[in-house]
Amino acid sequence: MISPDLSDAEFRKSSFSGGGNNCVEVATGLPGTIAIRDSKDRSGPVLAFTPGEWSAFIAGVKSGEFEV
Repeated sequence: MISPDLSDAEFRKSSFSGGGNNCVEVATGLPGTIAIRDSKDRSGPVLAFTPGEWSAFIAGVKSGEFEV
């Protein structure tokens, strides 16, 4: 598990969120890390992924791999 330095992280959420606070926020542009957090708990835990892990996750979402 990686423990990235998030002091310079700039988190963003989808423009489709409509300004709500029930979202996932993503920080990119960090060296070797994609960081994810819950917009309702910005000081809470952050999930950190390598770019390869994040790409695999996004590909799975787009292909319907996680549909319930």
